[in-house]
Amino acid sequence: MAAKTMQDLLIEDLRDIYHAEKQIAKALPKMARAASSAQLRQAFEAHLEQTNGQIERLQQVFEELDTRPRGKHCDAMEGLISEAQEILEMGLAPEVQDAALIAAAQKVEHYEIASYGTLHAYATACGLDTVAQLLDETLQEEKDTDTLLNKLAIGDVNKKAMAASGKKAA
Repeated sequence: MAAKTMQDLLIEDLRDIYHAEKQIAKALPKMARAASSAQLRQAFEAHLEQTNGQIERLQQVFEELDTRPRGKHCDAMEGLISEAQEILEMGLAPEVQDAALIAAAQKVEHYEIASYGTLHAYATACGLDTVAQLLDETLQEEKDTDTLLNKLAIGDVNKKAMAASGKKAA
């Protein structure tokens, strides 16, 4: 058996994030329905559209690599989504639940940022410029989503969560 190459590693990790994105696409509608904040609900709905575009972009990457697009079960994303589901079962006040949903979503974003950053580095190392460009486009979207979620939390959601908890936000 031939030794695995850097491109083999790239493809293996692409399969992982491909499955992760599909899991995210399934979870986002539930998170949107659970959000009491209209802005947060809109952010989740917009991110669902973006995620579907990212899945299509990953299919382009597989095509560029002359590899059939297929996922490899992503245990990490399964765990992160399971944590988000647990939040929905905690019986939190709606405003507090929104804060917790943002935290759960940011954990997902940070996993994606780490994954796409690594994939971009692998593609660059392999000299796969088109693949690297496609992955960088997704990486930037993930960073932008994380920034948006952070702004929602700091700007409004956390303050409302504190008020619902009977405390004044600092």
